[in-house]
This record gives sequence, structure tokens and C-alpha cells, in this order.
Amino acid sequence: MALQDTIWERFLSPIVRFFINEDELRRYADSIDWQKESDRFRRPDVTIPTYYSQQNFHGIEGGYLNSGAAVTYDPVTQYVLPPNETLVRQGLLDRIRVKPRRILDLGCGTGSTTLMLKQAFPQAEVIGLDLSPYMLVRAEDKAKKTGLNIQWQHGNAEHTGFPDASFDLVTASLLFHETPPAVTQAILLECFRLLTVGGEVLILDGSQKTLRNLDWLNNIFEEPYIRDFAAGSVDAWMGKAGFEAVQTDEIWGIHQVTRGVKPLMQETGDRRQETGEDALLGEWIPAPGY
Repeated sequence: MALQDTIWERFLSPIVRFFINEDELRRYADSIDWQKESDRFRRPDVTIPTYYSQQNFHGIEGGYLNSGAAVTYDPVTQYVLPPNETLVRQGLLDRIRVKPRRILDLGCGTGSTTLMLKQAFPQAEVIGLDLSPYMLVRAEDKAKKTGLNIQWQHGNAEHTGFPDASFDLVTASLLFHETPPAVTQAILLECFRLLTVGGEVLILDGSQKTLRNLDWLNNIFEEPYIRDFAAGSVDAWMGKAGFEAVQTDEIWGIHQVTRGVKPLMQETGDRRQETGEDALLGEWIPAPGY
């Protein structure tokens, strides 16, 4: 895992390393057969897109497709999500209004938000999906240590392969600033397809307003698509995908959570019509709690 000569690596990474027990991380990394464990998750039908495989994230060559990223992600992230990583992720959970039976966490990484979702909704089936099998190895290990039953799956958030209307809740944390705008829109369209009517999508990420006003932040973290993310609007992207009741809330002025609901009615041409599913279920489905 080659490190790049970046602002992060030259100035901030040494500070973060001061607070991290690198010996402990090495022992953990050496305790796992990463090739064997990642192969358990790796699916031959999953094609890694070039926007993901040919870019460096956080100045690390190869991004998340290596064991080093899986080992270091958690200890580093706790210092780059002020004021507190758990509080920031809790901001997403606090805005959930449905009582989900089936939850999909897209771009789950090492499963930090996924675990919190399972803890908040213990009766729900929870699935974490990510493009990196290495991150899934770490996520599974964390879930086992906390006794949480979560399904981890290798896959692409643009086309997950799950059936239509198979989830009540779809979430994504810290994903969209790492995807090109066209991919972001494709992911939201996939979220719309996956949700039942009245189901919710919640997106946690950096505050687009703050990132626009403080462009120097984009230089620090050196994410390849973060300026496109900052220039856009998750609200607008959700609306374009068909979601309604879209609302973005700022968290600590640094992060944002955007929530949208799949409506009972969908736009078709210049008029609104019920989907086949809605026509059958519309009379008895209660209004979503928002």
C-alpha cells in the first residue's frame, strides 16, 4: 500500500499516528489471513468500477482494495469526524422515522454505522454491502466481537442485485463524497428501486455548504470527487431519483444527513400514477411516520 506525497501524509497523518497504537494494529493485521478471508466475500460477478479501482482515496494508492485500508480506517476515522465519530453517525439514526424490518447499508466499509443500525433495530434483518472485500473482513470481525448478527455482502451500490421493494430502509454513510456525480445519481435510483413504498433513504456525509465555503478542506483530505460533491445538492439528486419529503439537516456545521421517502405515487410523464405495487397495497399501507 504505497503512500502518496500529499498534504494529509505530510502534515496530518503524523499527528493522527501519534494517537494510534501502531504495534496493536500490526498485531491485528498479522493475525488475519487476508487473502483467505477476503476470498470468502469476493464475488466473481462483481466488477470493480474504474472510478473506485484507479483512484487514490485519502492519498493511499489503491484506495480501499487492500488490507491496510481495512486495518487503519477505524482508528483514523475517529479523528477526522469531529466532534465525535459515534455522535456523527448517530445523527443518521436519529432521523429514521420508519420501523424497518429489513435494512441495507450501502458502502458499509468496516461496518461502523451498520453495527449501530443493528443495535438500534435488533429485530430487523441488516445487510452491509461494500465493494472492498477487505473492509468486509474487518466489518464481520467487529460484528462477531459484539455478538451482532449482520449479513455482509460484496457488491456495487449502483446495481446491488436485490429484488425490487425489498427494503424498508436504505442508508449510506460517508459514501457520496467518494463517488462521481453520475454514480451518485445511479445509486439513488437503485435506492428508490430497492425501497418499499413509504420506505426511507438516509445519507450521511460532509456538509456540502461547508465544503463549498471552506475549499481548503478539500485539499486536506484529497478525495478525487469531493469538489463535485461539494458543488452539488443531495436534495436535488434525491428529488431527481423520485424521492419526496426530502430534507437535509446540518450536524455540528460540518456534516449533513439527508432523508427522503419513496412516495405512494410516482411521476409518469406529465401526470402522477400509482405503481402496480401501490395500486394493490395503497388502501392498507399506513402513511409513513414523517
